[in-house]
Amino acid sequence: MEAAPGTPKNMRSDRNMSKGEEFATGHGLVSAHELVARAADVVVARCRSIRPRIALILGSGMGSFARQIENATRIPFAEIPGFYAPSVEGHAGDVVHGHVRGHEVIVISGRLHLYEGLPASVIALPVRLAHALGADTLLLSNAAGAIHQGLRAGSLMVVRDHINLTWRNPLIGRPLPGELRFPDMSSPYDAALGAAFEAAATASDLTVVSGVYAGVLGPSYETPAEVRMLARMGADAVGMSTVPEVLVARALDMRVAAISCLTNPAAGIAAQRLSHADVLAAAARMAPAFERAVFAWIERAAI
Repeated sequence: MEAAPGTPKNMRSDRNMSKGEEFATGHGLVSAHELVARAADVVVARCRSIRPRIALILGSGMGSFARQIENATRIPFAEIPGFYAPSVEGHAGDVVHGHVRGHEVIVISGRLHLYEGLPASVIALPVRLAHALGADTLLLSNAAGAIHQGLRAGSLMVVRDHINLTWRNPLIGRPLPGELRFPDMSSPYDAALGAAFEAAATASDLTVVSGVYAGVLGPSYETPAEVRMLARMGADAVGMSTVPEVLVARALDMRVAAISCLTNPAAGIAAQRLSHADVLAAAARMAPAFERAVFAWIERAAI
């Protein structure tokens, strides 16, 4: 089946990729399980000794945290099998291994998105890689629009639940070895990890709340009518990421926490127009506070 215009040449179409069985590489087709193993081999070879317990995936404008990792080894996505360089500003596209206050971490600086035309199975690769390297705890961050009237732009929101409106699931197809066929999603976000982040943020004099995150496909922002619909569904914030990664992490029985950086009111909540440049600028203003909380959270989560 010929790929659609603009599809990366070394990637199969969504229809074939949805089987979750094979990826096209320069050396022929390989299974998803084999691709994760190859990606892990590249990272291990570059880092030599590696066994992180904690993995982080950094969202829009939050990549500056990765520059503060001690003894860091940085590997661009383009050098890792199955990964693609992000096409979105604000996402560096590096896997970074190192230490934070003595704790070994693996950090995915920048992320891939479904709206870039990539299948959900590709979006899931960083999580599967982190797990293959030894991580059992995952912290994700994202930039999100505030829906609930009581939430202010500039606040941090600990995600306590989500609504998947991407209409995608990276677990469709044959399950990979070690992944649950039917992962329980009654508590997708670990309450203890979320409480640890709230405590870390509060100790750093930060405003932190908890709420429900609506994950949508994008890339267009939501209309005011769609935001009103999301509010009635129980969503407190909305964004274009995170959910596919959480689904895979739970299938791997990883403990998960997610933090939304509320960079702006969602459409219709305020009179302002929305732009990615404004989201990145708001994320940059929030980055120092976010980083303080993450440093403190890692010390609590590593206990």
